[in-house]
Amino acid sequence: MLRVTIGRAVQQTGASALTAPGANASCSINRITVNRYSECEWITIHVDVIKIVRGQPVLEGTADFDAKHQMTLKAKSANWSEKFSLSKAKTTRAGKGLHVNIAASSKSGTKAKVHFDQGRTLDSKASGSVDYKTDPIKKKKINAKAKTTYTYTFTKAGYNPGTVSYDSAAYRCDNFYGTSGCAIPEAPTGVSMINQPRIADGIRVLRLRGGHYGDPYGGKPLHWMINEKQKRKNRSAVCPSNPPADMKRAGRTSCDEYPFASTYEGGTHLPAKQRTITWVKKAENDSQGGTITNWRRAYHVMDHDPFFVIV
Repeated sequence: MLRVTIGRAVQQTGASALTAPGANASCSINRITVNRYSECEWITIHVDVIKIVRGQPVLEGTADFDAKHQMTLKAKSANWSEKFSLSKAKTTRAGKGLHVNIAASSKSGTKAKVHFDQGRTLDSKASGSVDYKTDPIKKKKINAKAKTTYTYTFTKAGYNPGTVSYDSAAYRCDNFYGTSGCAIPEAPTGVSMINQPRIADGIRVLRLRGGHYGDPYGGKPLHWMINEKQKRKNRSAVCPSNPPADMKRAGRTSCDEYPFASTYEGGTHLPAKQRTITWVKKAENDSQGGTITNWRRAYHVMDHDPFFVIV
């Protein structure tokens, strides 16, 4: 029989808030490294070649190799591809001459198709690819998260086959803004408030006194919320109905709350020392709304997605 074990990959998310959307995730052994639109998964696989002799298992050889996947999603398409490669196996005795077939499957309306020289041996390097095609997504629809499950089947004459499976990072496709695309939702991105100067100043003052939520430099991420009713509750919980007299005289009559009302940290969900409000002119608050919409569209930011705020 063929007994297969793998080095389980630990998912690692870097400082994706400051990573360009088109940058490929870096690769580390036995890690799944992700940013918003890219994943690198590097797995070690070990195969024992075992024969049962007089009822007892006898190890007759081994094979060890690496599998490396580089997946690149698309912001403006729900169809994408990945490349993968297998290293030449390091073998002992009967471990030489093992054959391998590779399959891939996905869910939530996405289908995966593998291109690989099936049945080839592990005695030399190999490479292949996976194409992903997603069923049409209606506008405003958000598909459920999905993962790719990779399944390897190993064969050798005279031995029972062996199989092993492992998963990719989770990805999610949507057509929330009228353009279908897919992203890795656990990878945080960043929205910049640089063009909203008073709002940015308010956030900087909060951070100087210890408010760390949303800070890309060591703080905890915020999480987007799609719930208009709760958004209104969050805003009314922290924003007075009327601005102070000095703010009225300055024309700053619009209350901007941080964390944003459209986050799970908004309203009074955090202690007072972790939140603030800033009175700004309506034009600046409107400008912020446009900035957030454009950022969400570009990065496919949906409910519960983590993100940082750059000021």
